[in-house]
Amino acid sequence: MTDPQRARLASPTVNGSSVSAVTPSSPAGLSDSEAMATCPRGCTPVVRLCQKLNRLKTLDEDMMTTSLKRCLSTLDLTLLGVGGMVGSGLYVLTGTVAKDIVGPAVVISFLLAGIASLLAAFCYAEFGARIPRTGSAYMFTYVSMGEIWAFLIGWNVILENMIGGAAVARAWSGYLDSIFNHRIQNFTETHIIQWNTPFLAHYPDILAAGIVIVATLFISFGVQVSSYLNHIFSVISLCVIVFILVFGFMLADPVNWSQKEGGFAPFGISGILSGSATCFFAFVGFDVIASSTEETKNPQKAVPIATAIALGLAATAYILVSTVLTLMVPWHTLDPNSALADAFFRRGYSWAGVVVAVGSICGMNTVLLSNLFSLPRIVYAMAEDGLFFSLFARVNPVTKVPVNAILMFGVLMALLSLIFDLEALVQFLSIGTLLAYTFVAASIIVLRHQPEKTKGAASTSPNPNPDPEPAPTESQTIMEDSGELKQYESFSDKLQLVDMQTRERRGVGQLKACFEPYLGRLLGGFGAGEVVAFCVTAMIVSAVSFCAVLEFGTNQLHLPVWSFALLLLIFSLAYILSLALIWVHEQRSDSKTFQVPLVPLIPAASILFNVFLMMKLSKLTWVRFIVWLTIGLFVYFGYGVWHSKEGLRGLQPTDMAARYVVLPSGSLVETVQSVQPNGQVDSSHQNHIFPEEEQRGKR
Repeated sequence: MTDPQRARLASPTVNGSSVSAVTPSSPAGLSDSEAMATCPRGCTPVVRLCQKLNRLKTLDEDMMTTSLKRCLSTLDLTLLGVGGMVGSGLYVLTGTVAKDIVGPAVVISFLLAGIASLLAAFCYAEFGARIPRTGSAYMFTYVSMGEIWAFLIGWNVILENMIGGAAVARAWSGYLDSIFNHRIQNFTETHIIQWNTPFLAHYPDILAAGIVIVATLFISFGVQVSSYLNHIFSVISLCVIVFILVFGFMLADPVNWSQKEGGFAPFGISGILSGSATCFFAFVGFDVIASSTEETKNPQKAVPIATAIALGLAATAYILVSTVLTLMVPWHTLDPNSALADAFFRRGYSWAGVVVAVGSICGMNTVLLSNLFSLPRIVYAMAEDGLFFSLFARVNPVTKVPVNAILMFGVLMALLSLIFDLEALVQFLSIGTLLAYTFVAASIIVLRHQPEKTKGAASTSPNPNPDPEPAPTESQTIMEDSGELKQYESFSDKLQLVDMQTRERRGVGQLKACFEPYLGRLLGGFGAGEVVAFCVTAMIVSAVSFCAVLEFGTNQLHLPVWSFALLLLIFSLAYILSLALIWVHEQRSDSKTFQVPLVPLIPAASILFNVFLMMKLSKLTWVRFIVWLTIGLFVYFGYGVWHSKEGLRGLQPTDMAARYVVLPSGSLVETVQSVQPNGQVDSSHQNHIFPEEEQRGKR
């Protein structure tokens, strides 16, 4: 007799009556078929489509298992983060912001931008430690917000990384060409080709495309080769920064901050805030750390530590270098294109410009490597989940990297750097990153108030006819933490017991017990996390409305003062109310990994700041965003929604209930019935009679 048959015979039978045994076979969380079952009978196809689009990713029980190679340490992640943030912006952005926007107060602008970046970095660090899978913002959104939102975030981050890498390569080429008095540009325009087309460069930048191809080949050799190469360039760049600081402070003159030269903050508070918005984009490279979590040895500890150290080093470098720069020469005389080299030249140390040039090239190399490192891993994560072409999910068995994604998107990045101008590329930047920051911050709030679901967790099917629990008696006996039995006799002790049991029943995402008397009737009937999800949506809508009125209310919309103030008051109150309703719900507090402090305040502040920066982007950037978003929707509905692994998992059989009946003849009959999530039993399955059991019954 086989093992399954022994299991059937072991099931109890009493007087020919059937005994049911439910065998769970579906993963934890609602699959597509389960979501369909929970929908009412008159449910429209639109509602079912929405359920498909908003399905969440089910995590594996063992998230440390991966086809990639876990070899990165905390030092490797730190240098990757520093390399992604401290690049050409240190040598170009400081001079541009100081001269045109802020003045010497660029120091405060970088400080505020660093604090704002820290809010977003906290969110990335928690997700990277909690979910050590590659994909960064795409993966974090998929786990907490839904499939369609995750795809759109990943789709925009892909373009953002491609454009960012191409822009850095173009800047690298232009900087090197300027050292040789633009001989490369002149040779290309004279002997190869030259065109005059809108949005395209005047000549193909073969040098920029070449450096992208070379960097792509190095990235394809494996994560260790990429890490070692990044170490070399990052260490050289940091040494150059130390040289600039030491030598620059020796040449500092406090008179350059005095009223004689215009003062410390010649553009006032508005200039400092505008400068902070521009300086914020100098710190966008830290998300490469979150993209590397699947290749990190100990991501639970390494990701938060590396994020904090990398952001701290980058902020310190930007603040100190901007301080040195504005103290060496008057801020209004700075050269925006090469501020540091020009400052040393004007102080009589032209040889220092060579050192600055070496540091600038090494810094741009690290940023390029950072873009080429994180881009294919986001593509790999999307392909691994079935939302993008499966070709890009293949991992080389030797190098343990997604080599197809690396080579394909490296070639696309080289093509962009070949034909597009630097200014045209830069105009398309930022919106994808800001959108990703916004969704990651919102995902932190949602995930904190969401019951945890993993693929390995056993799912239990509901019992259609549960046995009622016996009513508690007046005398309650419970087991204390000390292991001793304690008898509750008095009415006051019983009230304490009931209160304690009420608090224990409060799960993640439910209303806190202390607010039950006040908000229980209004919010008590919702499921775990439903109110929080609605409030997060309301908070984002109110933040967008508030920032839109603040940015466009007086100039573009020409609102009267009273309506302008009234709208700001309404949207700010809606924002605060949503924040308060989130706060009155229970959060997860048992995580052993890093957690963002002061949730939901810190993620909410990050959302508001990111939305405010998005409102300051140009119209052309928004046009690009809409066009690219439309293309992404065609890709998703044409391929992703049909090949999604979460959708395919939903097609697996539901939980089965095996019912056994002993017939008068002594034979054993098994009836296999599927149990739906709402507890209903589908009886459309066949009955099976096992002869061996029949013979045993006759004997």
